[in-house]
Amino acid sequence: MAKRVLPKGECTLLLPTRQVKKELLAREDRMKGTGKKPVKKHGDASSMAVPDSGQSSLPSVLLGDIRSLIESARVRVAVGVNAEMVMLYWDIGDRIRKEILGDKRAVYGKQVVNTLSDDLVTRYGPGFARTNLFNMIRFAEVFPDRSIVHSLSGQLSWTHFRNIIYVEDPLAREFYTGMCRLERWSVRILQAKIQGMLFERTALSKKPEELARKDLTALRDEDCMTPDLVFKSPYFLEFLGLSDTFSEKDLENSILRELERFILELGTDFSFVARQKRISVDSEDYYIDLLFYHRKLRRLVAIDLKLGKFKAADKGQMELYLRWLDKYDRQPGEEQPIGLILCTGSSAGHIELLELEASSIRVAEYLTELPPRNVLEQKLKAAVAIARERLAARVAGQ
Repeated sequence: MAKRVLPKGECTLLLPTRQVKKELLAREDRMKGTGKKPVKKHGDASSMAVPDSGQSSLPSVLLGDIRSLIESARVRVAVGVNAEMVMLYWDIGDRIRKEILGDKRAVYGKQVVNTLSDDLVTRYGPGFARTNLFNMIRFAEVFPDRSIVHSLSGQLSWTHFRNIIYVEDPLAREFYTGMCRLERWSVRILQAKIQGMLFERTALSKKPEELARKDLTALRDEDCMTPDLVFKSPYFLEFLGLSDTFSEKDLENSILRELERFILELGTDFSFVARQKRISVDSEDYYIDLLFYHRKLRRLVAIDLKLGKFKAADKGQMELYLRWLDKYDRQPGEEQPIGLILCTGSSAGHIELLELEASSIRVAEYLTELPPRNVLEQKLKAAVAIARERLAARVAGQ
């Protein structure tokens, strides 16, 4: 029952709620029939309607500007909160780490963390659980320079760091940190890159540590990208769905059909330019399978697709493509074009004798079916070790 209280001297009317609504609707219908508008009396349910926001008299420009200010402020607040949280977690991890190292007893360290966690969780919530405290300690261990953490705190979230700190290889950690910052990877993309062993597939991982560190330092301090950071081997092309037997044309068609995913596997900042780019030399036509442009490298990237292993003749063909592009297609401000030969096998001996590592040509394998992770991991680690030994020997000889 709906009860309406009236001023003293008037009667009190008790009606069921449905009946009130029914009578109001009936009155409006009668008014519509006579062409008159219903008179809104004080206390009527119809008089409580909220004005339509679509009929607001506010200028659209003013409303848009204010909304932009609010959204920008929200972003700045979120970034600021994230940065403060990252620095807080580093400070906590560093302080606990110093306490544990000062005593130098593993059992004592566990007791400290357990006791501290119990107190902090009671006071501040589950964010300070035992597992997260150990994450903070690890954070301070692998990122000992507070100034570097501070510079990264506005760009990488705590979840980013939590994935990076458990990458064992220090060079790989620095690689993922730098690339994640520069290319603005989401946490999901970062996890996929680590799971896909991106660092182990880059040319950078195959360089001696001191040379690789120079590239990583330039990446961190100057945002400087090098081909060794961009190109990798093997490339995972399992998403193309190719059968056991296929032609180079099938491979090219599949790549163009799945172009977006192919570019994601190549890496960010690649832009598609042309397919079967025709070049003419002495009235003879040649065709570059795929032509891309890399924004950070500021270079054209010619890609030649091969079904078999790399052959010496493939180098001569790519050199012709690159010299033509350099002479006729290179724009002012661009670096010299670079070539990528994608093969089913890399032929390490040929690549070493032809000294392709020092040239503008890269050779990489591609896989249309992914092997088990443990097999892939063993293969990549062996390739990295062999390449580093060869390069170190060459540098020592020079």
